[in-house]
Amino acid sequence: MKAGKTDIDYARLRLRYMDSSEYKHAKDTSDDEKSMEKSLRDKDYGKAIEEAEKVLASEYVNLDAHYVEFVSYRELGQVDKAQYHRAVFKGLIDSILHSGDGKSPETAWVVISVPEEYVVLGVMGYKPSEQSLIGKNGHMYDMMKVKRVDDGSDATFYFNTDIPMKHGGL
Repeated sequence: MKAGKTDIDYARLRLRYMDSSEYKHAKDTSDDEKSMEKSLRDKDYGKAIEEAEKVLASEYVNLDAHYVEFVSYRELGQVDKAQYHRAVFKGLIDSILHSGDGKSPETAWVVISVPEEYVVLGVMGYKPSEQSLIGKNGHMYDMMKVKRVDDGSDATFYFNTDIPMKHGGL
């Protein structure tokens, strides 16, 4: 994928990453993530890309970093690079959305990290209003009560958090 190939199995990529040596040796990029988001808000696209690259060097499946690079490259007129990061972002999001429908614990979306939950909700047009961790049938779920951004309607979605729990990500 890093070589530009985007027609891959993104679910497999995400799941394998969590058991990879890359994950085990990944550094904390939370400061870089904050900086890339601030740079994007400030429209400092070059710096946003620089910070996003630091995040992707440690966690190539990071949704936020691919989104930041997509927007930044688009704004800089670098269409090919923008389209690459858009395709990766969409592939990662779709791999989550195709893992279930999120309407019950039994059909919960499978995530590898809690931040993925917030990105999915944002893409779907929701803002979280309440989060609860629940256990059922030997599995752990985040139950997210949300409000639709455009009309304020309520919904509840479920995310299977077994993988982040296994890896200490909660």
